[in-house]
Amino acid sequence: MDASPVNFLAVKNIVSKLEQAGYQRIEPCEPLGEVKAGDKRYVTKNDSSVYAFHIGQKPMADAGFRMICAHCDSPTFRIKPNAEMLCEGGIVKLNTEVYGGPIMSTWFDRPLTIAGRVIVRGEDALHPQTLLLHVQRPLLQISNLAIHFNRQVNDGVKLSRQKDMLPILGIVNSRLECGNLLMNVICSELNISQDEILDFDLYLADAIPACTFGVHDEFISSGRLDDLSMCFAGLEAMTGTETIDATKVLAIFDNEETGSQTKQGAGSPFLSMMLKRIAIAQSGSEEAFYQAVERAFMVSADNAHAWHPNYSEKYDPTNHPVLGGGPVVKFNAAQKYASDAVSAAVFAEICREAGVPCQRFVNHSDVAGGSTLGNILASSIPLRGVDMGNAILAMHSCRETGSVDDHIYAVKAFTQFFK
Repeated sequence: MDASPVNFLAVKNIVSKLEQAGYQRIEPCEPLGEVKAGDKRYVTKNDSSVYAFHIGQKPMADAGFRMICAHCDSPTFRIKPNAEMLCEGGIVKLNTEVYGGPIMSTWFDRPLTIAGRVIVRGEDALHPQTLLLHVQRPLLQISNLAIHFNRQVNDGVKLSRQKDMLPILGIVNSRLECGNLLMNVICSELNISQDEILDFDLYLADAIPACTFGVHDEFISSGRLDDLSMCFAGLEAMTGTETIDATKVLAIFDNEETGSQTKQGAGSPFLSMMLKRIAIAQSGSEEAFYQAVERAFMVSADNAHAWHPNYSEKYDPTNHPVLGGGPVVKFNAAQKYASDAVSAAVFAEICREAGVPCQRFVNHSDVAGGSTLGNILASSIPLRGVDMGNAILAMHSCRETGSVDDHIYAVKAFTQFFK
């Protein structure tokens, strides 16, 4: 959690763990070549999504594939171009825009940092170089207005994304710093000169480390539990299991929080293309891919809403998962989730075999729910699958709360699925 404040760094860390486990990078612009049983391959897209394949003992046409998918992006604030805004007293704030759907008030009055990628000049215009940035110290803060100027603040205040949510970066000490505070930080951290920088994708992140809390240390407090906790659980299962008959797939998408309709999102044909290339390499025909899809099963892993002891009226009266109660299967009559009775039964049985409890979530009928990866992916690959996740509190807060036991349960269930 602490090493992955943004999608780019999450993918970097996942790739590092995959390579330690013997996975080799695929260059998608090159021929795939021979695919053999036991091969371990991975591919990335946009530096912000990653797809790992552990080739099974049998061709995918005969044994299908088992897939766990999750997403590595989380709600935050993106730093705009020309971001520095000089104010009275030499104070500099940054112009930002909202990414996804954060609970904005939770970002106030806490130390923040910046992380993301910086694009610098490469060998030619079409091939710039990417450098990853994570400033590992408190750097910014979005400060509240004092209650003396806003007596109604505790009655609920509508926040302006453009006015209220701009972070303070620092105070200009010299004319040379004017307009260059942010660039100076970037150049210092990456040991580069300003004229090398072409552009950047930089975001705000909580600078406070993740922790456990509770009398028994039973809770996890961290930003980005949605959905890095599921990424981690899937990665543990992927790297901790041996070759089986079916091919195992771990798909970590980007941009779920903004609709998934990007080349690196679940709405992209990229994963389908890679699976098709593997099936053809194994069996010599496109028919093999379509056979594999019909024999496949997908676990779409994206966190669920835990029952909140202060707001019980917001939850369905009979289907509200609790912290520590095990993985949660998500249902929706409007088909916002991929789960149905068949796929839910499959996942519940996997949990039973793993010795893990399993819960169910359905929205209160008067409360609109969200959507997730399962159905978006199923629109391009018609997979049988289930939408599930661990229950957490304060989803999309700057810091969310999960259960230690649930995290262990998820790893066990995913490992059983990949066995």
